[in-house]
Amino acid sequence: MTLQQLTVGPLQENCWLIADPVSGKAVLVDPGDEADHLLAAVDASGCTLDAIWLTHAHFDHVGGVAGIIAQRPVPIWVHPADAFFYANAASNAARWGVVIDDPPPADHDLAEGDRVRLGDYQFDVWHLPGHAPGHVAFIGHGLCFSGDVLFAGSIGRTDLPLCDPTAMHQSLMRMATLGVETRVFPGHGVATTVGRELASNPFLRGAARPLGA
Repeated sequence: MTLQQLTVGPLQENCWLIADPVSGKAVLVDPGDEADHLLAAVDASGCTLDAIWLTHAHFDHVGGVAGIIAQRPVPIWVHPADAFFYANAASNAARWGVVIDDPPPADHDLAEGDRVRLGDYQFDVWHLPGHAPGHVAFIGHGLCFSGDVLFAGSIGRTDLPLCDPTAMHQSLMRMATLGVETRVFPGHGVATTVGRELASNPFLRGAARPLGA
């Protein structure tokens, strides 16, 4: 399995290309913009695009979906609690001065406890609301595609529409239970590890701290 960070769009969002040379298949996690650039990266991997997995449906994470599907009609996976953001991606982007096309209807709903597959690799779906009501992470093989729940040194915003700071804290408490060697691939910024964030990220440290400590 190979991973590639593809940072796209005006909000510098990370799309993650996961490729499995054995099966010849690849997925894009959160293709936020620049569809042609992302598809060129898929082609360069030598694999065929098999699916799009979305951690959540904020416009900066779905802005490239329409352009990709127009050229490669693959299944789209998203949590249904983010249906409002998914259906209104273009209008939400316009409020930030960003132009995108609305993504086509999703093909599959994600839910807590699901597993998504790439060749022989499986990733568990964790529902981690807070930054968005339908936010999920894809976790497996010592890797965590965290979207906008956890960043290197920070976390996703909780002051946007439909954010829930209490739910975010609970999601971070759960993230803190991952093994310290787990590699974290976030929606913005650089990759990190759970151990590094437990040592230096005040938000994850606070969530991991026992009550009264």
